[in-house]
Amino acid sequence: MWKLTAKKGLVAAAFIVSCLTQSQAVSAQEQATVVAVNYPLQYFAERLMGEQAEVVFPVPNGVDPSFWRPSISDISAVQSADLVLLNGAGFATWVHRVSLSRSKIVNTSAGFSDRYIATESITHSHGDGGEHSHEGIASYIWLDPSLAQLQAEAIASAVVNRGLADEALVASRLAELRADLDALNATARTALSDAADTVMIATHPRYQYFAQAYGLTIVSLEWEAGAAPNAEELDDLRQMVSKEGARVLIWESRPSEEALASTEALGLTNVVMSPLAHRSGEAGFVSALGASVSALAEAVGAP
Repeated sequence: MWKLTAKKGLVAAAFIVSCLTQSQAVSAQEQATVVAVNYPLQYFAERLMGEQAEVVFPVPNGVDPSFWRPSISDISAVQSADLVLLNGAGFATWVHRVSLSRSKIVNTSAGFSDRYIATESITHSHGDGGEHSHEGIASYIWLDPSLAQLQAEAIASAVVNRGLADEALVASRLAELRADLDALNATARTALSDAADTVMIATHPRYQYFAQAYGLTIVSLEWEAGAAPNAEELDDLRQMVSKEGARVLIWESRPSEEALASTEALGLTNVVMSPLAHRSGEAGFVSALGASVSALAEAVGAP
């Protein structure tokens, strides 16, 4: 009798293990795949979905994600995803050349397109994408934390409505993300409250939403990210400094020490502020933007 009972117990245990294994396999298969067109959207989706999704940002480092040209294999991977997160405002022009199911696409800024900032249409080239044109709409929306929050809310709504993540879990994580973005926004308002009268120059036109959010004056050049300015570009900068009375120069990425010295000689305080289309170092989006705010506030306060 004992042997029979023990045997039944072993069979039952084996059955339970088998069920657990099958359950784990199904869970792994059901993990959603989400593609984001920039790092901030990847960051928001990862925070909201956690282990319930694999969130992919397919653009290689060093390539402008707005003008990235996906390969055939890249396109296939995007098309097989459960969800594709778009930024809107003319960002990531490649999406218009790829056939994507409308049911999988979420334009995270569609709900506030009336808040897009119009710009002059500028045609120029980058080393990674050839000649291209800015479409007359500023697209780095996420640099205004209040708009970034709206993008995060659009993602939360999309993943819940499509059944890609648990509603209660997403709601809890969204509340945490909102709190972080609200705190960042409040910190930036305080830190930059005395910066309204300081004219700043950006080496590339990325910071329109950031400037509008905090009442800043930022005029832009068209320099390559991190590249040392040539003599002609330095002369253009010198004239702009004289005309605008600028005191701060914002770089997308850190240039050479020689480049920094050449702009400091014009009386400018240099600040490196990644526009965060790609991840910047080890810090996450909120921490990285917060660090940039601190650096900018320090530069404004410099004698």
